Amino acid sequence: MQRPKCDDLNDLSLCALMTQWPQTIPVFIKYKMLCVGCMVSSFHTVEDASKEHGVDDALFKADLRKCMGCQKTPEI
Repeated sequence: MQRPKCDDLNDLSLCALMTQWPQTIPVFIKYKMLCVGCMVSSFHTVEDASKEHGVDDALFKADLRKCMGCQKTPEI
């Protein structure tokens, strides 16, 4: 199975994200998001989680990408 790309954050489930890039887990904790180990993480995307937790999607994605080792300009 091919590893997802950084640009695929919109379509990637949180579970897949944290499995492929476990170094992103502290980012969820930083934003006080309880997604780590949540049963819904297999179904929620980064955007879903941002909306659910009231987190700025662009900043959250930028922090995730930084941890993943791929930089991209925040989507504002």
